[in-house]
Amino acid sequence: MKSRGPDQEGVFLSSDNTVCLMHRRLTVIDPQGGAQPMTKEDKHRKCTIVYNGELYNTKELTEQLTQAGYSFDTHSDTEALLTAYLHWGEDCVEKLNGIFAFAVWEKRRGRLFLARDRIGVKPLFYCKKGRLFAFASRIPTLLLLPEVEPVVDRSGLAEIFMLGPARSPGHAVFRDLAELPPACYLTYDHGTLQVHRYWKLHAAPHTDSPADTIERTHQLVTDAVERQLVSDVPVCTFLSGGLDSSIISEIAARKMAAQGERLCTYSVDYEDNDRYFQKSLFQPNADSDYIGLMAEAIGSDHRNVVLNNVDVAEALVEATLARGVPGFTDVDSSLLLFCRQVHRDFKVCLSGECADEIFGGYPWYHRQEILFADTFPWSRSVDVRQSLLRPGLLPEGADYVQAAYRRTVADTEVLDTDSPLEKRMRQMFRLNTDWFMQTLLMRKDAMSMHSSLEVRVPFCDWRLVEYAYNMPWALKSPEGREKGVLRKAFEGELPYQIAWRKKSPYPKTFNPAYFARVKALAEPVLTDTACPLYELLNRDAVAALCQNPDALQEPWYGQLMRGAQVVAYVVQIYGWTKAYGVTFDL
Repeated sequence: MKSRGPDQEGVFLSSDNTVCLMHRRLTVIDPQGGAQPMTKEDKHRKCTIVYNGELYNTKELTEQLTQAGYSFDTHSDTEALLTAYLHWGEDCVEKLNGIFAFAVWEKRRGRLFLARDRIGVKPLFYCKKGRLFAFASRIPTLLLLPEVEPVVDRSGLAEIFMLGPARSPGHAVFRDLAELPPACYLTYDHGTLQVHRYWKLHAAPHTDSPADTIERTHQLVTDAVERQLVSDVPVCTFLSGGLDSSIISEIAARKMAAQGERLCTYSVDYEDNDRYFQKSLFQPNADSDYIGLMAEAIGSDHRNVVLNNVDVAEALVEATLARGVPGFTDVDSSLLLFCRQVHRDFKVCLSGECADEIFGGYPWYHRQEILFADTFPWSRSVDVRQSLLRPGLLPEGADYVQAAYRRTVADTEVLDTDSPLEKRMRQMFRLNTDWFMQTLLMRKDAMSMHSSLEVRVPFCDWRLVEYAYNMPWALKSPEGREKGVLRKAFEGELPYQIAWRKKSPYPKTFNPAYFARVKALAEPVLTDTACPLYELLNRDAVAALCQNPDALQEPWYGQLMRGAQVVAYVVQIYGWTKAYGVTFDL
């Protein structure tokens, strides 16, 4: 875990040697006072905490707890969180605004309590096997335990090939491991494990007028960004020139300028991308046309990181091992290399993830033939996925996907007064926040923390997510314009070209040097008979895709995974299988 916390380490071991809590720290708040594991007691409990994340309402918490009679030795959010647990117990999670995964050991009760933030920004995995209970921020950490075997069963194989790079909530691919889902807490009490959900999106009437809706959106976004600028170390922002990152950067620049400071912004591109960029429905224009305009408008110190295309390919497996499971191919590896560059000067950054999910930014919100398709809109066909496996290997693959889709739809709250469109938009909201957004959040956390960089995501503020969930589609997307309410909320503070720029996703490379290297990396996949993956693949189908990646017209996953990325995904699966000694129990 050293990459996630390069600054300090700490270990708590119970007097009877049955409980051990370990922590690595990336120091952001209260460098002197926030060391972990941290122990504190009151007249009812003595508790020890390990915690990853940031609380954005620390000030309010400490004021409320001080009035309740508690005193504080530090100004760290760790002590605020631990004191909140002392006072409210498991109900403390309902008081928190932040990104977190934490565990508290209650000595007197002999109970372990684990919790994860509402949206799932911070990861938390665990294993219960025999008398062992273990948890960690990373899957690879748990694989180091001798009791944990790197075995993938049929459901794990379906996760990789039928749903990947997404994962079912709670599923960790490996048979012995599980994930604590977002908005859940877990208790482990004398061998008994229980998982409880403490928050979900509830349907409610939207009573604000159009003007008030725009104003409230502006207020919530601004408050989220300003809260997340709090840090004892310098903060920067990612700036793509798109709407979401521009809003965050504008708010941050204005706030910092009022304090006599200048915001530093970062963008990413690829060598020679200006020569090879290809317009598409999903990626209509290049970011480079807009980044300079926005940086000049807010007066930021802008730095553009240009990645070598071969390096992006070479980092595919490292990105997989950072995530712990096969991931988002070059979308992951490029972010890893990008974050590594940013970390040279910063520890904390703000990024624009998740606005598209909650404000209807993706094309599948707007194209009728995709919107009402009775499956995941970003991955509508399993035929190509099935074709990469040995014929007959996973015949239940399509049913596995459909069952996962149905579970989310069935769990979606709607109002009796909702029109068919409004009902579907609520379902799409949940599908996107529970699935697509989770893939991006896992990517952002794994790649950034692997580079010892903490990335905060203001659009994941749960208050904003709740508000957006109940916003009628006509207000959210006026005149059919994606993220229209967000555009209207900030059009007075952004250049017109930025406020009304068509949605464009995270930049990817179109340089043939990238795919040439990916093809070379794929060669052992087709020839390594000692690797258990060899017998699972339809090698002819993989070879054909290597020769003609453009033959794959339908995206494998979302806007960015097409033929070249599918070959890269197979490379990631192969590297992951070899690195962890994965075996398949099918």
